Amino acid sequence: MEKVREIVREGRRVAKEDPRRVVHSFKVGLVLALVSSFYYYQPLYDSFGVNAMWAVMTVVVVFEFSVGATLGKGLNRVAATLFAGALGIGAHHLASMSGATGEPILLAIFVFIQAALSTFVRFFPRVKARYDYSLLIFILTFALISVSGFREEQVLMLTHKRISTVIIGGLSCVLISIFVCPVWAGQDLHSLLASNLEKLSLFLLDFGDKYCEAVGNDDTKEVDKRKKDFDNYKSVLNSKSNEESLANFAKWEPGHGQFRFRHPWKQYLALGELIRQCAYRIHALNSYLNADDTKVPVDIKHKLREPLKTMSLESGKAMKEMSMSLKKMTKPSSCDLHVQNARSACKSLTNLLNSGILKEVEPLELISLLTAISLLIDIINLTEKILESLHELASAAKFKDKIERPLSFEKTNAKSIVCVRPIKCHDDHVVTIIEDDGNNDDTSKNDNRSKEVSNHEKYEGSDTHVHIKCVSCGGHTCLCDVVECSR
Repeated sequence: MEKVREIVREGRRVAKEDPRRVVHSFKVGLVLALVSSFYYYQPLYDSFGVNAMWAVMTVVVVFEFSVGATLGKGLNRVAATLFAGALGIGAHHLASMSGATGEPILLAIFVFIQAALSTFVRFFPRVKARYDYSLLIFILTFALISVSGFREEQVLMLTHKRISTVIIGGLSCVLISIFVCPVWAGQDLHSLLASNLEKLSLFLLDFGDKYCEAVGNDDTKEVDKRKKDFDNYKSVLNSKSNEESLANFAKWEPGHGQFRFRHPWKQYLALGELIRQCAYRIHALNSYLNADDTKVPVDIKHKLREPLKTMSLESGKAMKEMSMSLKKMTKPSSCDLHVQNARSACKSLTNLLNSGILKEVEPLELISLLTAISLLIDIINLTEKILESLHELASAAKFKDKIERPLSFEKTNAKSIVCVRPIKCHDDHVVTIIEDDGNNDDTSKNDNRSKEVSNHEKYEGSDTHVHIKCVSCGGHTCLCDVVECSR
């Protein structure tokens, strides 16, 4: 009874991790029930006979979790079956011309040559990545047709039935996979890279405070959650095989959603490689958080706290922004600013180190500190490379430009500052424009100052136009030639 409960709990956990697994299980059952009708329905069984089992076998080995994997396996199996069937018939015809004595010898020679060459070609890296399964089916089908044809008089009819059932089984898998709750490998790869970037950002956003021992004693649940988020980057270290398989499956998929038919999946692999390199640096950097044997004094960390925290924080913000940009398939906008801020903090840290602040630090402690700083600088460099790779991907995949929120001139409870701008109005009226600076400070309202500018003044060099309402005449006018606000 206890084992049954454990199995039920495990089943719930697996289904909860990815509910699509439950749907996929029903889809496989549905396809197998459909192709089994070749045996249950007498007219179909009369047409195909025992060869109807090839349709069932095809469904079992072809139907995969994603559309790309199913489509790739299905096309490979059908193409290999057709090609091997044609060669098998040709080999049988040539062997039969040599007489009863020479036919089995020639068939054995043909099977040997075909199997040896096909097996050797399977070792080619590019062939193994995409066509390994088709070569395996090619060897199997050629051997079965050529060998069974020796005892079967109607070899052409036998080949026709086997190829037909394989095509029917493969086509059923592909149609159900595409049109019934499809799972796209390309979408999974896209989401995986965005998730990996977010995991790295969570580490970097908290690293500065943790390294400088500035984290307070928060609630236990909050601490546990932050620790879990802090260690999530470790799953990125072993993501290479998953990314490569998803990219390989995605190449077989048709265009869907925002992913075109020839989507730049190779660029995803290049981006994923840079993300993993950054994860390796982060993993090494994490080891210096709990290095008690070479722990740097707190007062030294406190002196370097601001630049270290800024370097880590700005890198984390850049990673977070890139993750959101990749999820929404928009071009990254503010990431460059965060990288520049991290670079500036790096220069400030260099100036502090050159000022002789570490003269009294012990050698082992100095090595530990400088190594951690060096790893953090490497992370900043890799963040910049990841950003460049993301820009290339956004250009190749034609990501949309990020839509900025329009300027709002509504009065809020926030602190308001008056900006003086020359405008044109119907009459010589004075227009006052109130803008919000985003600070919710009620006590600062009395500090607002208003200035009056006549519309006879003109500012040249700007073509910005904003429609506003004139406070004197109540009419609408156009705010042109906007000048920089003086705050």
